[in-house]
Amino acid sequence: MRDVVICHCRQCLRTHSHAAAYSRVYQADFTMTESRGLKWHQSSDEARRGFCQECGASMFWDRLSDDMVSIAAGTIDEPTGLKTIRHIFVADKGDYYEIEDSLEKLPKGQAPS
Repeated sequence: MRDVVICHCRQCLRTHSHAAAYSRVYQADFTMTESRGLKWHQSSDEARRGFCQECGASMFWDRLSDDMVSIAAGTIDEPTGLKTIRHIFVADKGDYYEIEDSLEKLPKGQAPS
């Protein structure tokens, strides 16, 4: 799994009510042990979001043209062994908070990794 990236785009702010922390994994390496309640919503022409229709948790972000799936970091069982490595879409962040850590900060998105 890729280390965690925090996204500050408008869609993540609205979906999560704040910035969203995601890891990524190749779909071929990903297995769900339980999918009861999982529902997919196509949130744009390029991506869909997976959420639990039983508890409402936002769990996945999936670029339709990619072979990887992003997993909301808070839904991964610990110990994850992951660390947060950067912020993306910082130009879109909410005006109610500051990003004060020393991690890389990209104004827009990043190349898929």
